[in-house]
Amino acid sequence: MAPKSDSTEAIVLNFVNEQNRPLNCQNVADSLQKFSLKKAAIQKALDNLADNGKISFKEYGKQKIYLARQDQFHIPNSEELNQMKEDNAKLQQQLVDQKRAIGEVEGEIKSLQSNMTLEQICDKEAKLKKEVKEMENRLVKLREGVTLVRPEERQAVEKMYSEKISRWRSRKRMFKDLWDVITENSSKDLKEFKEELGIEYDEDVGVSLLYFSELLQHGKKRGRNQ
Repeated sequence: MAPKSDSTEAIVLNFVNEQNRPLNCQNVADSLQKFSLKKAAIQKALDNLADNGKISFKEYGKQKIYLARQDQFHIPNSEELNQMKEDNAKLQQQLVDQKRAIGEVEGEIKSLQSNMTLEQICDKEAKLKKEVKEMENRLVKLREGVTLVRPEERQAVEKMYSEKISRWRSRKRMFKDLWDVITENSSKDLKEFKEELGIEYDEDVGVSLLYFSELLQHGKKRGRNQ
């Protein structure tokens, strides 16, 4: 149901005063579509308001331009304008401070959200306690001389170690045979010749095949005794 003429005039008058800028009938009709007002009713309301002196209007050819009466508005003097500028500056600063405060709160919220919950902390604590208990048990067994390595694991390691020792011994023997052939009829000093070729013996780098061989035998004996 369309608004009555008095209601239409009240709506139009309120809109013209709020806008306080030059308007034609089409401007008003476009902006007041939510009130389901027809353009003819708006034109009539504008003309009535103008005739009754509630709004001003000017004619430009066939076009009528309507404007709120300026005498109803208070025009601030220079002192009031300066005060308004100061108030506006204060409000702008308050806005900046509020935005900064909001940013700090949002940052704190994100930080809190990234932290673990109480339930997660309790779960983590229980897990760590379990790991500590397991390590303490292993430590006790080590102190008591209990073997923590399974027999099959020990055998696999000993087998691999034995293969490495055998390969070392074989290559050491191969080198000695080859070196003897090369230096058999050589007139060079063997030490200088070795240094010239960049050859290093086990002893030169602080290792001993005999030591590692005995270490393997010692490990086997210990494994059988445990």
